[in-house]
Amino acid sequence: MEYKPITAVWEITMACNMRCKHCGSSCKEPLPDELSTEEAVKLSQDIGDLGLKWITLSGGEPLVRRDWPVIAQELTDNGVIPNMITNGWLFNEDILKKAEKAEVGTMAISLDGLKDTHDYMRMNGSYDRIMNAFELMEDSSITGGAITTINTINMNELEELKNVLIDKGVKLWQMQIGLPMGNFVNHPELIIKPEDVDRLINFAHDSLKDDIIIFPADCIGYYNLKELEVRRKAYPKEYDVTWKGCTAGKRSFGILHNGEILGCTSIRDREYIEGNIRETPLREIWENEDNFSWSRTMDKSKLGGLCNECIYGQICLGGCPNTRLTMNGTIYSENSYCSYVVAMNKALKWLEDINDFDTLKDMANNFTRAGDYQVASMVLDKALSITPNDTELLSLQGFISFMLGNYEKSRIVNEKALSIAPDDAYLNKGMGLSLSKLGKLDEGMNYLNKAMDLADETYLDPYYDTAITLIEYGKYNDALGIIKKATDKYPQFEPTARSLRDMIRGVKQ
Repeated sequence: MEYKPITAVWEITMACNMRCKHCGSSCKEPLPDELSTEEAVKLSQDIGDLGLKWITLSGGEPLVRRDWPVIAQELTDNGVIPNMITNGWLFNEDILKKAEKAEVGTMAISLDGLKDTHDYMRMNGSYDRIMNAFELMEDSSITGGAITTINTINMNELEELKNVLIDKGVKLWQMQIGLPMGNFVNHPELIIKPEDVDRLINFAHDSLKDDIIIFPADCIGYYNLKELEVRRKAYPKEYDVTWKGCTAGKRSFGILHNGEILGCTSIRDREYIEGNIRETPLREIWENEDNFSWSRTMDKSKLGGLCNECIYGQICLGGCPNTRLTMNGTIYSENSYCSYVVAMNKALKWLEDINDFDTLKDMANNFTRAGDYQVASMVLDKALSITPNDTELLSLQGFISFMLGNYEKSRIVNEKALSIAPDDAYLNKGMGLSLSKLGKLDEGMNYLNKAMDLADETYLDPYYDTAITLIEYGKYNDALGIIKKATDKYPQFEPTARSLRDMIRGVKQ
């Protein structure tokens, strides 16, 4: 099986003793189809058999489910570390002892601002109970943590709130964006703006030297240098902390109160339910190749807006899909809450007032030389809207689009340029490479062959790029034939030929 799960979130009950303004699942009373203790114990065993390292028990409010210690202990006994998210209202010494006995790893308490703000969002008296809970956990075997759902009010309290947490000995603090789902749909005035994401990242970055680890949740990012530094502190054992797409259905999944399995508990629409453990074993649900297809088959080409053309798109896959779903109504939209998208939209706004073609042309070349292909592409789009048939800029846009991984756009641009200059070696090469990347090797080879025919001793790139393309397709003998053809005709190609032959030997080994 290609996908191995590491973690999951299990909403063990929908019952809750609060009515929070931002509750994503609008929790109230326990629902009648909640898993029984026996079913929960069996599921805990299956979770262990599936090989999870840890799992988060949530709700609702998990502590109102009286058998939570039984579930937590069963998970521990099956090699899975149980963590918990609680609102802290019921937390006392007895709860702490039960958590320690069941070997709960982290007990994270939701804290949504300073006292007035937090109690406004949740319930009067809640803040004081949380402070007491943190004090109880400070000298225990349980790691205490805080989770803050960011809104327009508590956004301005983060610095003071951080100091409160440090004073209470809290070492772990997760921040997540309040999204318009559940109860929060009724409070649009509390939802932050896309540009506020950078404020969160800047705050976390300014706190790097403080005695607390801030974890930006999956909905905060992406490809912001300050964010990378924050994540390096949060995940010191990870070699690469860059966002590599949502893990739902790949390395994680969600479990609802009634045993339904889905990729993420935040994405609750019925169409994303993959099965129910009452009807199908957990392992069978996970290993069904048709399940979690919305995540497992996600591709940059399916996304809209800038995400569709972003240089990081094929790695990032649009960031948090629930952000896209709740903000725009579909998981296939642009992620307007991405820090990189925010920066690029600022660049587009700046471009609106620049309409001189020569200025745009110079800008495009300067950004290209600097390696800032994303902005270069936007500038080129603007310049080509003024002078659509400029072959120099069409050629440059073809190259830029290819470097951004936008192979279809590169194909379209090269096709237009070739209609003007059909015997240009560079354009033929660009067209051939784009088609090859799109999986159309035979068609691409027609252009690559023509590019090689048009090449001369001052421009041998078509031979090199054709050989590389054939190597990528596993056609090593064909690649060797191209290499020989180049060296026979141009002896100066020999150093490049040697590196290509070494590459083929390395790949074949």
